[in-house]
Amino acid sequence: FLQISTDEVYGQVLDGTFSEDDPLNPRNPYAATKAGADLLANSFQTTHDLPVVITRTSNNFGPRQHPEKLIPKFIQNAAAGEALPVYGDGSNVREWIYVEDNCRALDLVLREGEIGEVYNIGSHAEKTNLEVTEAILDAVGASDDLIEFVEDRAGHDQRYALDTEKIEALGWEPQYSFEEGLERAVDYYLD
Repeated sequence: FLQISTDEVYGQVLDGTFSEDDPLNPRNPYAATKAGADLLANSFQTTHDLPVVITRTSNNFGPRQHPEKLIPKFIQNAAAGEALPVYGDGSNVREWIYVEDNCRALDLVLREGEIGEVYNIGSHAEKTNLEVTEAILDAVGASDDLIEFVEDRAGHDQRYALDTEKIEALGWEPQYSFEEGLERAVDYYLD
């Protein structure tokens, strides 16, 4: 059984990265439910010998993503000349991974991951929300005037970042830079 989780289960980290051995410290309801699912999966392994592997992935992006997510929403808004609502001052940092890289990592963990283990999946491509917004505006050819700073949302962690040495030891590494992935995403959403 592959439990696909999120880096949010660790809470925020202002410096450094989270390893798979760090304690869970979810700080919002979404992250708490994902942490609960991780614990539930582990309990089935312990109680019923269900073979379980858990992945904790950074922010995915790419084609076919739900349109309310930051990157597809901002691409479509920018192309339509509509505002791009950036929470707070845009300084929140996320590690972005292109969807095809994440899928390759999931496949590798399913085939070669050790039962009972957790694998962080990330790209080391850390960007502030404002940097992502500006990259989208540049890729679409839209003006920075479309940026609209809005009140920060409750429970909005400042930064997530993952130590990915464990999955890299299986031979995995991302194939797409943030910029390459963004170019593909823009092409998809504007086609």
